[in-house]
Amino acid sequence: MSEMNNRTPVLKVRDLGIDFGGLTAVNELNMTVYDREIYGLIGPNGAGKTTVFNMLTKVYTPTRGTIELCGVNTEKMNTVDVNKLGAARTFQNIRLFMKLSVLDNVKTGMHNKITYSPLEAVLRTKKYYAQEKEVDEKARELLKIFDLQDSADLIAGNLPYGAQRRLEIARALATEPKLLLLDEPAAGMNPQETAELMDVIRFVRDHFGIAILLIEHDMKLVMGICERITVLNYGMKLAEGTPEEIQADPQVVKAYLGE
Repeated sequence: MSEMNNRTPVLKVRDLGIDFGGLTAVNELNMTVYDREIYGLIGPNGAGKTTVFNMLTKVYTPTRGTIELCGVNTEKMNTVDVNKLGAARTFQNIRLFMKLSVLDNVKTGMHNKITYSPLEAVLRTKKYYAQEKEVDEKARELLKIFDLQDSADLIAGNLPYGAQRRLEIARALATEPKLLLLDEPAAGMNPQETAELMDVIRFVRDHFGIAILLIEHDMKLVMGICERITVLNYGMKLAEGTPEEIQADPQVVKAYLGE
């Protein structure tokens, strides 16, 4: 843990909880994710993992507790504010713009960097052309990184499943996040695609220098790439530690890994 103490916290969650009616979905969650860290959030179905992601991105407003992203309390922020501050997300069920081109999907992730006005767009001003050129070049660079450059003009819905996953990550990175949230990125993938995804996640962390928080049921992926892991069970933290510590924890084995 001494190495972590020398790194900057990107995300600090303190006593986080949310109630839906009389049901407590998540309670007393404490978690810190550091700069350039790959962090896993695991647990049985219904443990509250996606609910945590929804609170972190302000899809849900927490009932109690605090969330600090890049040192800023997000209490009064909405989803767009949190994205601009530095959090980007992918979803368990792929949410691409399936009828748009691969290139245009990535471009949509850059909309918050655009400063030309609607009138300037209509008049096709010099500022409009300059920004559109910059967005196009950056989008194509991202596609190249994810080996999607030859698919730039294809309709996103026609890509193979694994390529759609890579495109969703590329689109999230287009917002230039400090923290990338991946919700079950290996869902629906075969073993070869999962192995390739592990390489992609490591590359993203190293190349872009960002922290990654992921929810995943594929334990080979989680244990293979995460530096630390939090285990949720019935909305509460059951354990936290390195992959080795988590795999050796009797409570975790009983509640989750031993299933």
